[in-house]
Amino acid sequence: MNLGTVDLSNGESIFYREMGSGEKNLLLIHGNMSSSKHWEPVYEKMKDKYKIFAVDLRGMGESTYHNRFDSLKELADDLAEFCEILKLRDLVVAGWSTGGGIAMELAADYPDIVEKMILVESVSPKGYPLLKKNEKGEVIPGAVYESKDAMAKDPVQVLPAVSALENHDFDTMKQIWDAAIYVVKKPEEKKYREYLEETLKQRNLVDIDWALATFNITEEHNGMVEGNGKIKKIKQPTLIFGSELDYVVPLSMVEETSKALGEHGKLYIFKNSGHSPITDVTEELVEKIEGFI
Repeated sequence: MNLGTVDLSNGESIFYREMGSGEKNLLLIHGNMSSSKHWEPVYEKMKDKYKIFAVDLRGMGESTYHNRFDSLKELADDLAEFCEILKLRDLVVAGWSTGGGIAMELAADYPDIVEKMILVESVSPKGYPLLKKNEKGEVIPGAVYESKDAMAKDPVQVLPAVSALENHDFDTMKQIWDAAIYVVKKPEEKKYREYLEETLKQRNLVDIDWALATFNITEEHNGMVEGNGKIKKIKQPTLIFGSELDYVVPLSMVEETSKALGEHGKLYIFKNSGHSPITDVTEELVEKIEGFI
């Protein structure tokens, strides 16, 4: 494996892991509260067949965070320039969770970069709702956060995670992952610690949460913002993964993605998996990805 960084024109440096060989290039985009390291179970099984690039998003892992952002589009633009500098084209782009939204932005705006797309437990094209709550943590019916600063004070979905990140609170972060992500199969202890140490490098959580809530490439309103209709620009063949035991991205959201992509999308549901088929059903996930490629 080669480790490297690419310096972008906006002053950011994107860290990446490069490995493998093969005629087809694969770009792996991680999700929220993670880094390129979290793709390890997958890229270790695929590196003998494909040239793989796994990136750390701005403000996560080893990448820099000089500039705050408001949208997944900005992170997609980072990766588009990353690909331009490394002269990467006609990629298979796989996005996990938040990374799926970034992959969709790439596919819509940079079709020369994305040949095929894989969405793993992805945020839907209508974004990911973060409902406004009162001081008791109760949802306020029909209310939304008017600004990023207001959302940053959310007592349930934002503040506890921000506090854990700022305090490098390993135990609290492990509780979050145990409850929401590694609900079926947990990595062995050494790897679990490595993955959580990567999670605790995140500095952009509020930006990510706001970007997810305001992400909407459909032609409908998502409760926060009107859609921009960019979903119509996505013509690439797309493999969409959902899991029956995913408590973060429920099947209703995955099916929403499948419906929005129409004939361009192919849906596959894992039976015994949660939000991380990367760890829960590694062999099955890799088999399906390789068949699609």
